[in-house]
Amino acid sequence: MMTRFERISEHITIMHAEHETDRPILAVVKGADKTLLIDAGNSPKHAALFQSYLKQEGHPSPDYVVLTHWHWDHTFGLPAWNIPVIAQSGTSEMLRQLAGLEWSKETLRELEDKGIINDQSSSDITKEYSDVSGIRVIVPDLVFKEQLEIDLGGVICDVELVGGDHAADSCYVYVREDKTLFMGDALGPSIYGGPRYYTPGNFLALLTRMRQYEAEIFVESHGIPTEKSEFYRDIHRWEQFALFVAQHGDNTEMIKQEMTGYLNVDSLPNEFIQAMDYFMEGIRRQKDAL
Repeated sequence: MMTRFERISEHITIMHAEHETDRPILAVVKGADKTLLIDAGNSPKHAALFQSYLKQEGHPSPDYVVLTHWHWDHTFGLPAWNIPVIAQSGTSEMLRQLAGLEWSKETLRELEDKGIINDQSSSDITKEYSDVSGIRVIVPDLVFKEQLEIDLGGVICDVELVGGDHAADSCYVYVREDKTLFMGDALGPSIYGGPRYYTPGNFLALLTRMRQYEAEIFVESHGIPTEKSEFYRDIHRWEQFALFVAQHGDNTEMIKQEMTGYLNVDSLPNEFIQAMDYFMEGIRRQKDAL
């Protein structure tokens, strides 16, 4: 794996995502008084790469870490940091449940059976950890419900619960002075508990909230930091697709016709063929819940 590091703004340095074992972006935000880590990594081994780089660069070590959501790839690196952990109450509750487990391959199978993780996560965990019995889950120290403001000294970070399909505890982290919005995996589909799905209402609500920040840089945990013009150009397409789904429900032919017309193409691009499956699964689930 080739690890890349980048200073993306005046106060923010990141370690880029790596996809072989589902390692998300990790970031540090440096203020005059304190330094905040955003997400902990998917293992102590993953975290150690960032720690080594920060030390090499003479960058202050983080004083605390904030989590974007509970999923393993963002939280299992916590034991390496040994600093106070800030998390939303739903994140804390999920990690508390996982912290009580004795980890083994059988444990992973049981979590799969319960829909808490999926087979891909199980495979990635097994690849990331030579011995899964070494997994240790940390329970957060500081818990908030809706939102939190963290003052690092001349740099303010706003942490806000936004939810969504991917994880009910998903949070945005906005670094005001750098106009940078960390979105975690909030814009992704639900990945646990059955087939992947999106619901148009949840997806569109995330975009509405996103626009209320004055962000110029957008960071999704498994992507690359993207400037506003490019990010909005891409997200407009997804927003339009979700609006067509909201309008036409399970009428896939009408959605396809509207979207190809909007994009001015003859056939639906592959990314939206897949998205169609996700949104239709979301609609099925909504109907079943009635």
